[in-house]
Amino acid sequence: MSSLAVENDLERWNGDQDGPLQSLRPIPRISIQAFCETDGVAEPIRRAAEDRRMAKAHLKIRMGGIPAAVEFYQTATTPNLILLESRAESKELIAQLGSLAEVCDPTTKVVVIGTHNDVWLYRELIRTGISEYIVAPVSMADVVTVIANIFVDPNAEPLGRSIAFVGAKGGVGSSTLAHNLAWAMSSLFESEVVVADLDLPFGTANINFDQDPPQGIAEAVFAPERIDEVYLDRLLAQCADRLSLLAAPSTLDQVYDFDGEAFSAVIDTAQRTAPVVVLDVPHVWTGWARTTLMRADDIVITATPELANLRNTKNLVDTLKMLRPNDEAPKLIINQANVPKRPEIKPEDFAEPLGIVPLAVIPFEPQLFGTAANNGRMLGETDRNHSIVQTINEVAHVLAGRREVTPKKKSTLAALLRRLKK
Repeated sequence: MSSLAVENDLERWNGDQDGPLQSLRPIPRISIQAFCETDGVAEPIRRAAEDRRMAKAHLKIRMGGIPAAVEFYQTATTPNLILLESRAESKELIAQLGSLAEVCDPTTKVVVIGTHNDVWLYRELIRTGISEYIVAPVSMADVVTVIANIFVDPNAEPLGRSIAFVGAKGGVGSSTLAHNLAWAMSSLFESEVVVADLDLPFGTANINFDQDPPQGIAEAVFAPERIDEVYLDRLLAQCADRLSLLAAPSTLDQVYDFDGEAFSAVIDTAQRTAPVVVLDVPHVWTGWARTTLMRADDIVITATPELANLRNTKNLVDTLKMLRPNDEAPKLIINQANVPKRPEIKPEDFAEPLGIVPLAVIPFEPQLFGTAANNGRMLGETDRNHSIVQTINEVAHVLAGRREVTPKKKSTLAALLRRLKK
């Protein structure tokens, strides 16, 4: 066993405003085995295994503490990391770890969770090669953080934040909003943004940005062994000063059947090249779409105020909360509201069963959206003073972590008029 002292110096583009977990990189593909003595430690480790940042790691939990680990590794190879809970006194703990060292591979990292807040014990354990010692009780965040501190390189470039946009139904405007919000974030905050159009057969990002690149995301997906920052840079089309596009081919000359990890390498590489990666996810439910949404840093669901949209949004929210138990609920944008003569669900009635405050309610405005789409321009380029453009800029601030979502307050003037009428 070897020691490794690592400071957690990871910062996200939004300034680490969402808590310690949000600032952590995904844990690499490693094997982890935990030997616990109590449910109080086993439970947060089990919850850590379900966290999206641990999606690539393989973690197994066994009971019995250090004695069980010594017995188990008599006949089994040791993993990349062993988590050990021990309630033993200091001298007994060190003796038990000595027995473990006899059956433990020298490259295996070991973290001990003990009950004694003792500086001498900590120094002695580090001196003998333990990677980290933490004092119980521990939380799920403690477990994920200590693993990240050991296996994530703090000197590497910070990872960009991924924001996945998905529609509750087809045609609700999710792609249009994704592209316009990406453009807004790149221009408002003068920050590099990459848009990845994941709808390979029917993607519209190339049309919306008036681009016709010869290569795009398909080349990366079909040759994952070639993906690195240099190769990805050759596939990006420049849409604006700080906005790049991984365009979809938007052709039907082949079928696009992918496994669950198809886009993982592309997204991971894109996150190493830009502070923000906007993922335009089509309205499908496949293994790769499920994986992409589960691992995204933020999810934005776009829906129109109709019953089928409400049902689909509720299903998406419930499923994603289950897949991402340690993350915030998906964000919601209600689009195409107030269509003339169309019966609609009021925004407050739409949001109430979801338990989510909408980021925005965007009215039906075919003239603005149609003009922008037909000219391959963004809304902010078409009419920067339009109220919808101002709303999109406000949403961009929220997604960038520079403003919180707040319910719209009723006008004080309207309240005064109501009182005068009474």
